[in-house]
Amino acid sequence: MEPLTKEEIESHLKELSNWSFKDDQIGKDFSFDNFKDALAFMVKVGFEAEDLGHHPNWSNVYNSVSIQLNTHDADNKVTKKDIQLAKAIDKIYKKN
Repeated sequence: MEPLTKEEIESHLKELSNWSFKDDQIGKDFSFDNFKDALAFMVKVGFEAEDLGHHPNWSNVYNSVSIQLNTHDADNKVTKKDIQLAKAIDKIYKKN
C-alpha cells in the first residue's frame, strides 16, 4: 500500500467530519454520554477494523475515544486504508 501525499490526504479530509492530519496520521476525538456508550462504539469500530484488516491506534477515558490512523505496512504513513476506515468510523459514530 502506497502512502498518500499531503495534498491527497487533505483532499480526502474534506470528505470526512472533523478529522485532522498531524504527525503522519489522521485523527479524531469522539465524545459520548457515558463510558458504556464509548465502549460500545469501540467494540463496533473494532469489528469493522477487523473486517478491513486494519486497526486503529486509540485510547479511551470515560466518555471519550481518541482515534489515530496510519498504516504500519506503509512505514506508518497515511494510505487509502486509513481513509476507508475513517469513513467507516464516521458512519458508526453517526448511528450512535
